[in-house]
Parts: sequence; structure tokens; C-alpha cells
Amino acid sequence: MNELIGRVFSFEKTVFPNQSDLYGKLATQGQSPKALMISCADSRVVPEHIMQAQPGDLFVCRNAGNIVPPFAQKIGGVSATVEYAVMALGVRDIIVCGHSDCGAMKAVAHPEMVAAMPNVAVWLNHSDAAQKVVADAYPGLDENARVRAISLENVVAQLAHLRTHPSVASGIARGEIALHGWFVDIHAGQILALDGDTNRFIVVRDDTPLPVAVKSAQRRAADFDLVEAAE
Repeated sequence: MNELIGRVFSFEKTVFPNQSDLYGKLATQGQSPKALMISCADSRVVPEHIMQAQPGDLFVCRNAGNIVPPFAQKIGGVSATVEYAVMALGVRDIIVCGHSDCGAMKAVAHPEMVAAMPNVAVWLNHSDAAQKVVADAYPGLDENARVRAISLENVVAQLAHLRTHPSVASGIARGEIALHGWFVDIHAGQILALDGDTNRFIVVRDDTPLPVAVKSAQRRAADFDLVEAAE
């Protein structure tokens, strides 16, 4: 802990002076983050570090398992963060980011690991769909492959939950919000992104377009010209 406290002093003495103009601008003009990133609370996965982000670039929400509960009429930290990011800050890109060797996903695979942690166990129920998909659609996996598959499918499941939030659903319908599903492979130092066209995770490369789970394009189920003509 003393080491971390020492870094606080280092920030004040060396980091802040070199970025005082940026902090001054953020303090007087407010924030306009480029994206909301919902990632795991795992200490090995630092969103700002992964994206080489500067202060003001990212609006970040971290929790065990990078989970987004489905929308409900009750207060929740993740739901409030999503709503504020979209409606108050005008964020147009939302990233759900999982990672390899995730303890939360290991607990999803083995619920007995959190039997003595009732709050954690209930929280991880939001990943039941990922566990069920892997159990039924990925037969014969060894333990490591099973946890990795659950981690990837969990990102897909949380993106589906995210679309139940009214602010997000409205932004998608207007063509103003894109959704991204990412997976950090800690061992390989790679980022995988979900391609909405193929529904597969692809390694992100600087010489190819970034795969996007839900692209920013207007989506409306009703064609009112046809409805009016029918009436």
C-alpha cells in the first residue's frame, strides 16, 4: 500500500504538471468521453492502459465479470452508468470487455466456488445464458477451453442485456450508437473483437477494419410508408 501511496505523490509532482493544460480544460469544460467501456474489475485488465487513453477519453464501469444486468425498474450502478453515459454524455460507442483467466467466469463454470459468497453468486446469475450456451453447444471441451468459451459467450450475453436498456435501444434505432464486444487475451497480449456479421471473435489488427458487434446504422422495425399506404 505504501508503494501505491508513493505513486499518488508522484502524480502530483510529475504527472500532473506535464498534463496541467489537459486537466485544466477538463475541469473547466467538462468531459466528452469517446466511449463507455464496461469491463471486468480484474486488476490485470486496465481499460485506460489497454486503449492508451488519456484523461477524458473513456467513461469506465468495472465489475466482476463485465456484467450488464438486463434493464429493470430498480436502481443499479451499471444501469445508471449506461443511462448517464448515453443520455447525459452523448456516448456513441459502448464496449463490453471480457478477458482470459477470468475468476468470475471460472465461478460461472463452477458455482461451488462462490457458495460462501451469496452476493457474488447472485450477481453471476446474469451470466447464466453464457454457461448454458457452452454446456449445450460446446460439447467435449477441456476445462481451460470451457472457461474461455464461457468468457466469450458472456460478452455476447451482456451485449444482449445492454440492448434491453431503453437509452441504448433508442440510440441504436436512431443509428447513433454502436456496440462492441471485446476480449483481452492476457497471455497473448491481444484484443479480440466480436464481428456482428459472422458472430465470431477476431483478433484486432491495425491493417484491417475493426470488427463491430452492432454497427452504427439506423434500425427501425416499422416501415411507416407501407403502414400508411395499407391504411
